[in-house]
Amino acid sequence: MAFPPQFLDELRHRIGVADVVSRRVKLTKRGREHLGLCPFHKEKTPSFTVNDEKGFYHCFGCGAHGSAIDFVMNMENVSFPEAVERLAHEAGMEVPADTPEQRERSQQQQTLLDVTEKAAAYFERNLRLPEGRAALDYLRERGLDDATIKKFRIGFALDSRGALKGALAREGIDENLLIAAGLIIQPDDQTRAPYDRFRRRIVFPILDARGRVIAFGGRILGDGEPKYLNSPDTPLFHKSRVLYGLSHAAPAARKSETLIVTEGYMDVIALSQAGITAAVAPLGTALTEDQLQILWRIAREPVLCFDGDNAGARAAARAAERALPLLKPGLGLRFAALPAGEDPDSLIKVEGPDAFKRHITAAEPLSDMLWWMVTKGKQAKTPEEKSLFQKQLEDYGRQIGDSMVRGHFLRAFKDRIWARPGTPGFEPGYGPSSQWSGARSADAIQDVLSHREAILLVVLLTHPGLYDQIGERLGKTGFSAPELDKLRQEALKTLAHQPSLDSAGLEHQLRESGFTGILGSLLGPKVYDHAFFARPETDDETARQGWEETYNLYHQRDLQAEIREAKAGLAGEMTAEAMERFRALKAQQHQTRDL
Repeated sequence: MAFPPQFLDELRHRIGVADVVSRRVKLTKRGREHLGLCPFHKEKTPSFTVNDEKGFYHCFGCGAHGSAIDFVMNMENVSFPEAVERLAHEAGMEVPADTPEQRERSQQQQTLLDVTEKAAAYFERNLRLPEGRAALDYLRERGLDDATIKKFRIGFALDSRGALKGALAREGIDENLLIAAGLIIQPDDQTRAPYDRFRRRIVFPILDARGRVIAFGGRILGDGEPKYLNSPDTPLFHKSRVLYGLSHAAPAARKSETLIVTEGYMDVIALSQAGITAAVAPLGTALTEDQLQILWRIAREPVLCFDGDNAGARAAARAAERALPLLKPGLGLRFAALPAGEDPDSLIKVEGPDAFKRHITAAEPLSDMLWWMVTKGKQAKTPEEKSLFQKQLEDYGRQIGDSMVRGHFLRAFKDRIWARPGTPGFEPGYGPSSQWSGARSADAIQDVLSHREAILLVVLLTHPGLYDQIGERLGKTGFSAPELDKLRQEALKTLAHQPSLDSAGLEHQLRESGFTGILGSLLGPKVYDHAFFARPETDDETARQGWEETYNLYHQRDLQAEIREAKAGLAGEMTAEAMERFRALKAQQHQTRDL
């Protein structure tokens, strides 16, 4: 049985080689590849590698090599058609029948690819004509350079109902093919002549995963509606299954294990020009199930970065809801919140790429997004409020298809709502100890202080290069938790004598000094889940900023004591000097958050 090349391309794109191989072979991630013991010959030292980016496995011991389809054929002793059918079923794809009609459709798809390629080249030429000068000026005003325009093959559709149709007709392309490719429109009444779909528009070619032009998006130049226009669904193009910029983004995303999802073409293009190439965008619609599956085949936890407005928040919420039934162990989403009124393009122009990267690093997990969708930042103080939040969160959790993931989400939500002060998930004002009195008990405050002490110390452990900037203040800060304070002193002493140590070297020295137990507790989710900036992979500047904020919060205890003393002094004697001191202390308090 012969399968259409386009069908096999889509199947290979949907099925990750590592996912297929890992059912039979225990794989370990090593950089951009996976490593394991070869299933085709006996070996004690792993020589079998799987490369998802290149779409093959290879054994350096016996020479076995192939795709996911080859692996199924060899391991399950089935024919090529049987392997294709099994994988297609897993991917939710319908296997095309081997009929004359299907062969004709396959030939048409290849022909349509030729048509869309010629159209893309035509639009590119127009941009450099005198008629395209206004469009080129617009792109340059948006900050795009010639290299970026060329990379994304941006073009221009003339203000004409028949310019494209005429140009491609001169190359011998039949009008019916242009209709089938979505490039020209046949009026419903069939009495008027077909006309160009894209007119007076900057044109963005839409590529498939292999970098082939399959459709177009157009932005109107000047006034007009709609502002953005995409090709209709065609034999080549289904907008719910395509992500703009994927062919450019995938290699960088697999290398960095980070894939950013933005709202539109210009965000992807602006990020690429700024050196952030692992970015894609849906095509004018909310993220679909197919698009989420595509994202997860490239990165385990894509970052959704939508505009900092109400529409962006709604898009993020829809994506969170749509992802729930599809979640599996190891797969998730993170959400980056941009400042109000900003999008990736504008943020980079105003603050630069590093500011955008900090927002990506600070992206919150799906569970936190769901928490925000329910609570809207409100602190539940009564059992009634907590019960309502718990029910709403559990309604979301029960939508998760995988039982293991569902169980973890439900437990995490419950623990977070009813958390005791000082435990992971506790938020100021929550918890039984503060619920009735309206003020935190001494034990509650002590728990919060200990948690912040752990964060202050972990940042130094994972980013010892910050020693010169934070070491002196950390040295003057005696921790209330005895074991943490001993570790603090030892870490500072070690770095004072060996300032060039990296995080691994510092950890090794501390373990040698007898701190293995407490390090195992600190260097993990207990801290990282609630202080992202403390994670080892975070850049030093982001880690420093997080440390500074935590340090300010930690020392609010001293500031609050001074404020209480000043207030008491005012009650005793209302002098100008006492009032000025009280005002200065209150102003200092407002510069940081309350404990």
